[in-house]
Amino acid sequence: METRPYVSWQQMNDFMIDVFKAYGVPEEDAKICADVLLESDRRGIESHGCNRFKPIYIDRIVNGTLLPVTKIDIVKETPTTVVMDANNGMGMVASHKMMEMLIEKAKTYGMAGGAIYNSTHYGIAGYWTTMAEKAGMIGISGTNARPSVAPTFGVEPMMGTNPLTFTMPTDEEFPFNFDCATSTVQNGKIEFYERSGKPTPAGLVITKDGGTMTDSGTILKEMRKGNCALLPLGGLGEETGGYKGYGFTTIVEILSAALTGGPYMKELSGKNPDGSNRMYRLGHFFFVINPEFFMGLDTFKSTAGGILRGLRNSEKAPGAERIYTAGEKEHLAWLERKDKGVPVGESIQKELVELRDKLKLPYIFPFEQK
Repeated sequence: METRPYVSWQQMNDFMIDVFKAYGVPEEDAKICADVLLESDRRGIESHGCNRFKPIYIDRIVNGTLLPVTKIDIVKETPTTVVMDANNGMGMVASHKMMEMLIEKAKTYGMAGGAIYNSTHYGIAGYWTTMAEKAGMIGISGTNARPSVAPTFGVEPMMGTNPLTFTMPTDEEFPFNFDCATSTVQNGKIEFYERSGKPTPAGLVITKDGGTMTDSGTILKEMRKGNCALLPLGGLGEETGGYKGYGFTTIVEILSAALTGGPYMKELSGKNPDGSNRMYRLGHFFFVINPEFFMGLDTFKSTAGGILRGLRNSEKAPGAERIYTAGEKEHLAWLERKDKGVPVGESIQKELVELRDKLKLPYIFPFEQK
């Protein structure tokens, strides 16, 4: 049962737009950024929602590692491809432009792909793939990130949590939406644990001596120093399949950097050798596939829906209440929250009030009312 107070979707949306604007983000860009963050909370993915509004976006604008005005350069374009330079602006703004272009290309040519470099955090990858799904197409996206994941048999953070995301249309109320990191846990989840005063489950992080670490705040500090790292999907070693997650993480790293010739791994740390801040210069990739150029959208949707229903209706493990398919829990989270708003914990409440008072914005939040 949720015990945190709720802030309405409209109030949170308006507030974030006003804050973004106060820090120099153009209004139309601010609307995109706010919607991407709120979409995370709508889906119950709190590691990438309002929890990250101040520390990942506002604080980075302030410290100069994220430019509020996004200058987008089209470096190369063909009928089916785009290469884009985001010039260290808002990754969400550049990604929105990219997906609009690719969807239009895929309407004409059936498939389209693009890559962005010199970018910044682009929010949940599933937002971009869902743009394709809403247009009746298949969306695929991934991004590299600051190094935090060790290779199999290694202990040094070398690659990012590197999500590899697919969204596909179905004939159900919700699409198939597989959006997750290629590591056992993402940085945002550990940040969420730390904010909530919770430990990180054992076995997700490896230390220099091969042990594990569970104190969430310590993990975040020591990871930046290179003293611990997240494990790839599958966990430690090969016996539980860690090499598979390691392989997927590497695929995302290669596609995010090599399609543009951009930086990778340790070059994405956001830190200079002397410890001072520098631009992150992340890379993202995107692919859009139009089912109409195969056997048609209706055939694709009904077949995809049939597969998902077959999985959910298969025999359950003893004690299991139900079987889910990717995107279903996010859909249920939205049904639960759509009339209530965004649940905000104490740490987020403090950040909202701090930003409001600093900028002298005319907002009174529900958690302030007694």
